[in-house]
Amino acid sequence: MPITVHLHGRKDPLVCDSGICVREVVPARDSRGYPVVAALVNNDVASLQTRLAMNCTVRPLSVASQNGWLVFRRTVCFLLSVAAKRALPDCHLRVRHSIGCGIYATLRDAQDAPDRPVTDEEVARLRAALTALVAEDIPIRQELCGYEESVETFAKAGQHDKVGLLQHMNAPVVLLQVCGPYREIYQGAMLASTGQLTPLELLREGDGILAIGPSRHDPFVVAPHSINEGLMRIHREHAVWGDILGIHCVGDLNQAIADRCMTDVMQMSEALHDKKFSQIADEIASRRPLPRLVLIAGPSSAGKTTSCKRLGIHLRVNGLHPVMLSTDDYFVDEKDDPIGPDGKPDYEDIRAVDIAGLKADIAALFEGKEIRRRQFDFRSKKPVWTEERIRLGDTDILCIEGIHGLNPLLTDSVPREKKFLIYLSAITQLGIDDTTILSTSDNRLIRRIVRDNLFRGHNAKKTISLWPNVRRGEEKWIFPYQNEADVSFNSSLDYELSVLRPYAEALLAEVKPCDAEYATARRLQDVLKNFHPIPPNAVPGNSILREYIGGSVFQY
Repeated sequence: MPITVHLHGRKDPLVCDSGICVREVVPARDSRGYPVVAALVNNDVASLQTRLAMNCTVRPLSVASQNGWLVFRRTVCFLLSVAAKRALPDCHLRVRHSIGCGIYATLRDAQDAPDRPVTDEEVARLRAALTALVAEDIPIRQELCGYEESVETFAKAGQHDKVGLLQHMNAPVVLLQVCGPYREIYQGAMLASTGQLTPLELLREGDGILAIGPSRHDPFVVAPHSINEGLMRIHREHAVWGDILGIHCVGDLNQAIADRCMTDVMQMSEALHDKKFSQIADEIASRRPLPRLVLIAGPSSAGKTTSCKRLGIHLRVNGLHPVMLSTDDYFVDEKDDPIGPDGKPDYEDIRAVDIAGLKADIAALFEGKEIRRRQFDFRSKKPVWTEERIRLGDTDILCIEGIHGLNPLLTDSVPREKKFLIYLSAITQLGIDDTTILSTSDNRLIRRIVRDNLFRGHNAKKTISLWPNVRRGEEKWIFPYQNEADVSFNSSLDYELSVLRPYAEALLAEVKPCDAEYATARRLQDVLKNFHPIPPNAVPGNSILREYIGGSVFQY
């Protein structure tokens, strides 16, 4: 039966036989000469191996697109695992997290054993195995398999992380990703064959392995890379937390939920946060001279507001009195918003903050003067001044949180020795399984979708449409200053996506295939479907998660 395919960039539609592969429809390279690695079929990401069975629109994707780049990264994770099975059959590789344009992985002598340092010889053998995979150009296929057969296949292969994930699913068939004799549970589109996995470089980094691919800016060369030791330290610390909790992948989390052990897991997770806040407050109190200004910064939906309030409690325990401000309350009137390159208001630009007004208030407070508290009304998009009066005593500490908190433009009038800088992130160590990482950016986006709907009146489509500009703003205005921080804090909670799932799924379902945001909505839905839900009433009132779902003991 013939179908009609509307190919992006082509004036006339194509009439094709039903069942034709995407790769037979799209060009090998896009208009810029970049290799096509996948496609949007009716705004959903599809592999080049996908067969078309209905009338559709098709848009080629290269690594220069966000969706194409994610396809490449997902394939790197899969083939790194395949290479390890070939070259190091007595070892178990675990993909830990992304870092820049790379993937960081570790080795263990058995799946349940602790990570151990890799050797140069092991990295060389992995590199040779990856090179061979690319040269062999093996197709990467999708295959349907019965549930029981899938469980048996992964159990025989010793892939207990996959078995643990399947134990909490009951679909009659399981979609698998297949490369030769190697199989993984399908978690999203991949490259059509191993020969497309180029460029790629494999290095030893510390005790682990770093696989670096291209950036979106140049798909033909390996991206420049440098290791941010602060972020790596956060990853290592959170991995230790995972060991303490006994939660390393989503299967472990789902088992804890099924065993009704989540109260302990949640209490321990929150206690680990509280311990970190206490340590930071102790460090501030011990500084000499005592800092008068504490700045908390980090990307969108990292939990800055709640972190500021929880830190304030621990500062008071140390005999200090914090006075809190938020840079969000210093946003300019909507008519004064800076305009981005797309012709729309750029809320991530530091000029979206009334810098002069914030500096004046800081100066007045340090001079012992009184100011009126300023707030920003996100619905009317205008600043308002409340009746609350604020004054800073001689021994009080001013705490300011916001995405631009570490930017020296805001506080250059305050000597560095009087400032204490905190960088906040939301980096999860939890993987869906040992091959599939959870994106920190996607985790934050899910937080923001839920929060924006509850407190700002936005639907998921609007929040997703704004996200690319948020990410560009982070690269320009936030990440360059993270190394200036005195301490870094990771606000992620391994159980949070289980709590956010019921909220987010309903909102994401409102994004339809005709919407440009559909591919992102589908990706987030695919992530969330792996998690058992947890009722929100189980979340403590002082949790960072309450900033997004409501019901916090703190006033915002």
